[in-house]
Amino acid sequence: MARKGKRQDSRNTADEKNKHSREYDASKIQVLKGLEAVRRRPAMYIGDVGLRGLHHLIFEVVDNAIDESLAGFCDHVKVKIEGDVVEIEDNGRGIPTDMHPVQKKSALQVVMTMLHAGGKFDDKVYRISGGLHGVGVSAVNALCEWLEVEVYRNGKVYRQRYKRGEPKAEVKIAGKTKKTGTKIVFKPDEAIFKKVEFKKAIVTQRLQELAFLNKGLKIDFEDVETKTKERYLSHGGVMDLVKYLDSGRTRLHKPLHFTDTKDDIDIEVALEYNDSYLENIFTFANTINTHEGGTHLIGFKSALTRTLNDYARRHNQLKDSLSLAGEDTREGLTAVVSIKIKNPQFEGQTKTKLGNAEAKGAVESLVNEKLSAFLEETPRLAGIVMSKVVAAARSREAARKARELTRRKSLIESENLPGKLADCSSTDPDECEIFVVEGDSAGGSAKQGRDRRYQAILPLRGKILNVEKSSLNKILSNNEIRTLISAIGCGIGEDDFDISKVRYKKIVIMTDADVDGAHIRTLLLTFFFRFMKDLIDGGIIYIAQPPLYRVRYDKNQEYLYSDDELQRFLKKQGERKHEIQRYKGLGEMNPEQLWYTTMDPEKRILKKVSMEDAAEAAHLFSILMGGEVEPRRKFIEENARYVENLDI
Repeated sequence: MARKGKRQDSRNTADEKNKHSREYDASKIQVLKGLEAVRRRPAMYIGDVGLRGLHHLIFEVVDNAIDESLAGFCDHVKVKIEGDVVEIEDNGRGIPTDMHPVQKKSALQVVMTMLHAGGKFDDKVYRISGGLHGVGVSAVNALCEWLEVEVYRNGKVYRQRYKRGEPKAEVKIAGKTKKTGTKIVFKPDEAIFKKVEFKKAIVTQRLQELAFLNKGLKIDFEDVETKTKERYLSHGGVMDLVKYLDSGRTRLHKPLHFTDTKDDIDIEVALEYNDSYLENIFTFANTINTHEGGTHLIGFKSALTRTLNDYARRHNQLKDSLSLAGEDTREGLTAVVSIKIKNPQFEGQTKTKLGNAEAKGAVESLVNEKLSAFLEETPRLAGIVMSKVVAAARSREAARKARELTRRKSLIESENLPGKLADCSSTDPDECEIFVVEGDSAGGSAKQGRDRRYQAILPLRGKILNVEKSSLNKILSNNEIRTLISAIGCGIGEDDFDISKVRYKKIVIMTDADVDGAHIRTLLLTFFFRFMKDLIDGGIIYIAQPPLYRVRYDKNQEYLYSDDELQRFLKKQGERKHEIQRYKGLGEMNPEQLWYTTMDPEKRILKKVSMEDAAEAAHLFSILMGGEVEPRRKFIEENARYVENLDI
């Protein structure tokens, strides 16, 4: 009977397959017209429908203005935000408005409503451009509730309005003008985006970056609601960007600046060494920030290592068989590599990694040639650079044994397993999480309150070392940092770091809601940013949000996580009796309360640490955690008014 049942099941399965096969015919093949594909799958075109994708709309339009600047026709860009409406204007040539010979409609409408339509598919109109796929402004149009474009060209003002990508009328002449350029005003569609709320910091960081990369280009920003007006203009270009990135550190020399054209690629490099022990290299291709690097970065690193090694050997600066590794030549280095290249090959529409093989050789050749000449012609500055990199090589050798001690094998499998790490029973990283907790008291409560199956607890005693001002040797000699590295399991440094070996896919920083807790959190974030940045990029680092208050009324109690929640509670309570407890430390909660409020996946609030702009993050960390006092004082003065929940 069992065999017959199985045969019957098999027959039924076959019948089902045949039925579905018959139903899957030509009528099931969908052809999406116009911009409908963009609205159906917006993440394919702008990355996501969250904060990043929302701001990508602005940057797509701004990048078109930048392309006009690269072509030599634009020197002024204006960006204005008023609530959920954005206005972007440039003084370039203006989008063509005459009749398209094939589409038989205005070229303006073709550009605004058709994917893969633009003037950037050959080098006749734009020799260099950042927007290459022809989906930028049309994708923006598709994802907006409405968009209006004005073109100033041939002494006339041309105007057209769209609703969710569809033109509401033909292109019309709306007046006369003496200026040239394009103005685009749009309102993102709330049916597409999770939340339409523009962040000033995200926009201004990119605009300032573009000003550095386009010497002499004026970029004006206005936020109507906050009455903010700012202008970004750089006369020094990438040299100014390097100075900006190093504003919190002691610089050892003036920036070196190399620029030339190699193999029809325009290359500009600026670099300088500072007194830190950290590496900051940022790369751009056609003004697009290539966050993941690519061939131009590989060429720069290779040339830097080879050139400094050759110089050191020729001048007998390497002893005891010592040689310079790549990480030695980049310790304390801040550099910007910007190239402008025809037909750049980016990975995907969001353009985060350059793939052009010819860029590697061109950048490598330029840096080899220019850096070698600099070292030979300026022996005093060459001495400063070489003393820095040779000291780094010696420090690396001294740190080698310390690094070995940090590896998970020596920690987990040896008899010296630190008792402070309470590991979880699961060994599957995808379900495991570790709470890095401030202090033994809170650590004790967390150990008792946790779910032992998948939650590990690592209490840290006091404040960890400020890695912004410490050598790798000193960092790896610090017990708290060594324990943290070992517990996480993926190692640090160019040779040892391997994200596939991370033992927990959630690393949660859990500190007190006071000044000391904020400082410890900043020290930990500095460490992760400088030595395990891939964990941030991978969405593995989180910050726990313990409650600020516990309120009791009648026979009930609630936990409140902000002052706003407290004010709403007080307004709701009115004259009724209630009791308020302000938590200053995690240790004030018993294990059950800590689990209920901060650790239970069903109820807790975790903030994922993400990084919209690595260059700006590096700049802020150098100011806040670096050795220079004056930039930090200025930053505090400018931002003190934004502080909330100040614990005095």
